[in-house]
Amino acid sequence: MDKPIVIGMDVGSTTVKACVVDPESKEILWHDYERHHTKQPEKVLEFLVRIGQAFPEVAREDVRVFITGSGGGPLAVPTGAKFVQEVNAVTLAVETLHPDAGSVVELGGQDAKIIIFKEGENGDKTATCSMNDKCASGTGATIDKCMIKVGMPPAETVKLHFDESKLHHVAAKCGVFAETDIVNLVKTGIPSTEILCSLADAIVMQNLSVLTRGNTLKPKVLLLGGPNTYLPFLQECWRKRIPEIWEERGFDYPKDVPLDELIPVPKNAELYAAYGAVMYGLHEAADVGRYLGLQGLERYITEGRKERLGESAGPPLATDKGELDGFIEAYRIPKFHPVSFEAGQTVRAIVGLDGGSTSSKAVLLSEDGEILRKAYTLSKGNPIQDTKDLLRELRDGVRADGAELEVVGFGATGYAADVLEETVMADVNIVETVAHMMSATHFFGDIDVICDIGGQDIKVLFMENGDIKSFKLSNQCSAGNGMLLQAMADQFGLPVTKYAETAFEAELAPKFSYGCAVFLDTDRVNFQKEGFSKEELLAGLAQVLPKNVWQYVVGVPRLAALGRKFVLQGGTQYNMAAVKAQVDYIKERVPGAEVYVHPHSGEAGAIGAAMETLRVIKRKGKSRFVGLDAAIDLEYTTKNDEETVCHFCPNECSRTFIDATRPDGSTARYISGFSCEKGTVESKEAMLDLVRERKAIMKEFPNLVTYEALKAFQKRKDLDEMPAAGTPIDDLEVKQTFWGQIQRTKIERPFERASEEVYAKRRRWRLGMPRVLNMYSTGPFWMAYFQGLGVDPRNIVWSDESGEEMFAEGGKYGSVDPCYPSKVAQAHFHNLFFKHHEEKPLDAIFFPILTHVPCFIEHAVDHTSCPIVAGTPDVMKAAFTKEQDFFATRGIRYYDPSISFVEKVRMKQVLFETFKDALDLTEDESNWALDQATAALERFDQDVQAKGKAILDQVEYENRVAILMIGRPYHLDPGLHHGIPDEFQVLGYPILSIRSIPKDREWLQRFFQEDLDKGLIQSPLDINDVWPENYSANSAMKVWATKFAARHPNVVLLDVSSFKCGHDAPTFGIIDRIVEKSAVPYSALHDLDANKPGGSIKIRVKTYAHSLKLHEERLEDIAKKKDELSRRIDEKRLELLRMKQEQLATHRRRDPALEAQIDEVSERLASYVRDADPDKDAREKAQKGLIKLGKKTADGGLVRV
Repeated sequence: MDKPIVIGMDVGSTTVKACVVDPESKEILWHDYERHHTKQPEKVLEFLVRIGQAFPEVAREDVRVFITGSGGGPLAVPTGAKFVQEVNAVTLAVETLHPDAGSVVELGGQDAKIIIFKEGENGDKTATCSMNDKCASGTGATIDKCMIKVGMPPAETVKLHFDESKLHHVAAKCGVFAETDIVNLVKTGIPSTEILCSLADAIVMQNLSVLTRGNTLKPKVLLLGGPNTYLPFLQECWRKRIPEIWEERGFDYPKDVPLDELIPVPKNAELYAAYGAVMYGLHEAADVGRYLGLQGLERYITEGRKERLGESAGPPLATDKGELDGFIEAYRIPKFHPVSFEAGQTVRAIVGLDGGSTSSKAVLLSEDGEILRKAYTLSKGNPIQDTKDLLRELRDGVRADGAELEVVGFGATGYAADVLEETVMADVNIVETVAHMMSATHFFGDIDVICDIGGQDIKVLFMENGDIKSFKLSNQCSAGNGMLLQAMADQFGLPVTKYAETAFEAELAPKFSYGCAVFLDTDRVNFQKEGFSKEELLAGLAQVLPKNVWQYVVGVPRLAALGRKFVLQGGTQYNMAAVKAQVDYIKERVPGAEVYVHPHSGEAGAIGAAMETLRVIKRKGKSRFVGLDAAIDLEYTTKNDEETVCHFCPNECSRTFIDATRPDGSTARYISGFSCEKGTVESKEAMLDLVRERKAIMKEFPNLVTYEALKAFQKRKDLDEMPAAGTPIDDLEVKQTFWGQIQRTKIERPFERASEEVYAKRRRWRLGMPRVLNMYSTGPFWMAYFQGLGVDPRNIVWSDESGEEMFAEGGKYGSVDPCYPSKVAQAHFHNLFFKHHEEKPLDAIFFPILTHVPCFIEHAVDHTSCPIVAGTPDVMKAAFTKEQDFFATRGIRYYDPSISFVEKVRMKQVLFETFKDALDLTEDESNWALDQATAALERFDQDVQAKGKAILDQVEYENRVAILMIGRPYHLDPGLHHGIPDEFQVLGYPILSIRSIPKDREWLQRFFQEDLDKGLIQSPLDINDVWPENYSANSAMKVWATKFAARHPNVVLLDVSSFKCGHDAPTFGIIDRIVEKSAVPYSALHDLDANKPGGSIKIRVKTYAHSLKLHEERLEDIAKKKDELSRRIDEKRLELLRMKQEQLATHRRRDPALEAQIDEVSERLASYVRDADPDKDAREKAQKGLIKLGKKTADGGLVRV
């Protein structure tokens, strides 16, 4: 055979696919598919040699080569091939082989793509493609790594079938975190078949939710790529989930056609990109892609890559030995020298312990705060045993000097802290963020940023006024942690202790692309192929570490905005190459930056725990710790079997029961391995008790965020009766005079009202509204308006509250990216269509475009709504009429009029025009209902404010604090605030909303009087002194609420904002300045999104709760000092009054007024004694912190309400 041939090569991240095609018949004559094990050029060379052997009679000039794939670009020139973009290649292959295909889902080694074909009016097909770009989640690499963790043999994997009966949570958002979830499932004893089915479902739903961009996959849906080709359980998962979406969306697909024909895996599915490259090439000129032979590729492999190193390389970590020596001298962590003790000495000290998942550390701290000793142990999987070993090491070390150790306090942090609080009665169970903060501020004073990089996590703490303002955790992505460096060292068989020494030898360093850890590994493979040495690769990865931390994980665009004083800590800081890269990165971006490395980087958490324990012990004057010997001699048993499995939900977590017996015979049980609070109890009765206890606490501590969110959408019971037809009403008659002037005349006319038949129709009319966005601030208005018109309140239907499950079900119709509060509206429409409409048909859905919203700010520039939020009703109409009209097919009318709450006249016109036909309205009825709605909204405000004032009076009276959540109206939605206010409520803090702060000017006067006197503001509700450009209503109200909290000593702030909120962004700096100036306790969560970061929320709550505890202690101390001063003044006054009385007595005179004063002051002094020692019941109530609503009286007392 001497006919020409065309070669198609697909050089992917893990495999090379090749095919030889007859250009006339387009028939595949030869093909192969093999893993390249990071040697892409070598595998391509091998394939070309084999093709030459298979077609020896074909002359080189009759061979053309077209190459595609992520690794194909560099190999095009050496071989003479033409490079073809991968999406184009796949699209052409599908159009050639399957002209009837509607969609394509291809999973590659490190990419995923979805192609949807659409047919135009003229019959032409166009292809729309979307691919993953920055993240390897949902790709073959994720599947590969997770399958290794599961340990199922490949022979069994290819026989596995999809079973949805027992699926477990797997985080498909990040490949590395999916791997972590898989490991946890393996540890808890979940069968490998269930784990792999859960992984498949997570990957399929991730791609269907993200890559489809709201479009519907049309049959035939081709499944391409290696994973789809070789994993039957993955194929079956696609065939399960795609038809579910078709059914849900009412898509008419041929149900008589088998699913494996509607969603097929075509023959040779792995070759489509290679074959498509050939199809692309056949449309090119005959001389394009002319094969040059093997010599060019051989030369590229042996020599050419090294010549190209300079193109992808940057400077080394240090330019010369002098710079390196100076740096190491300045930043090397000093060697620790344990303190020696004298024989017979009794060492009184605090123990701080940091129990991690891989290692545990302990420190011995003197009562003066000096670090005496350290201890370290690799984790044995049991925190009690690790603690016993560490305490024994510390005790034996002191005894070796002939001294005795007396532990006067014990504190713990890390994952071991909970179990140690129960078993050894730890004095302190402190969250890691606070422990690291206390340690850093102890050594470096007032700092701005703490960056703690551990082996598996990153914590970056942003400080203000000596406390944690907010922080970032690596809870969404693993990029940037110490394991990156560890893994790289392992690749070269190098101990991590030799990492820095080796990396500093490099004379240049490759420029890694910062981002996903999976993609970094791809870069490593590619750079290694190009000829970079291990020294250079280690240096390059060290240099990308700070980029990953600050740009990818933390996402800080301007580092200098965070401050000038940075502290680096965590075990990774022992690697001087990592430290050098971080110091250079920070100093390059922050002029005059001061960067410090913690002298005890690895033990920073343990030191912080010890310091907090020292503070608590000094304040309380005693310790609850069981004692050193008792802790070391603690006996315990662990149990992990069928009896310990939690059966309170389908997850059936495999728990471990740890039973400890102290030397005095007392016992404690700790339960580990659970994923929610239900797992902390052993029986159904105990679980019910836990729920009852939580509800009781929440009932005692008012949460006005929850109250407002529920009350806003309830039936209005405070409306007047609509006037009867013909009732005289006042009106204005408007006429134009002969000269063109407008003349308004007051007249009396009869009220126009529809007939009873119309009212009967209105009562039956069923209206749906989405519980989203600014409907939270205007909900009472709309309830009252439609009720006022005669609509039965039972027929006014709101969508359910947002939640992860709701969004997973209904969040696939396109997006308003990246605004999740707007994006979640599609799930609410889905909820109205597929739940509420199916329960009982809806006649209409109402979702107004609110351009201006209610706002209490005075002297504002404007009261506008966010344009993305305002435009969402239009976006929803587009999303649900794009491929089919969800409204028309269900007989639902959609109303989305443009409404401004600052233009009441126009608002009346718009609402009347909108509903006059559907409800047979008269204009009088609509206007009357609108007036009722306005009054109802005002009464709702007053109700919430009255409860807010009662809470403020109460906390001020008891020297406690209330948390004011500042957010936008839709952050009242539990699905958007993720239950964060509830977590604080359970800890005993009443929760205020912005709406609940009283707006009464007289009441506010005492907080804003100084600003009014200085002329900074015109009224207490004015914010022009801090933000003159206050155009956005909801943003302006957040700023005002911050000003209020800054002036009220018993109010602290919880600032919530959704991911990349454009209208919130201008307020961040303003709020920061107010907070910094006033030193009001403040915590910010500015990255809330669809996913509930459970672990992150717990850490944030515990971190802020610690700050609030310290703040309350300060309030108590101030109150005590004030009381003490008042008591002394009254004592002196009583002394003087009695002296005067004695003087009068010598003259045998009496003064009744003087005697009354003496009685009054004596009674007051007696009350000081009573208050100093309240009765037992009062003390217990104070300890539980039970707060009930109350109103402050004029004399400072409190009346319960």
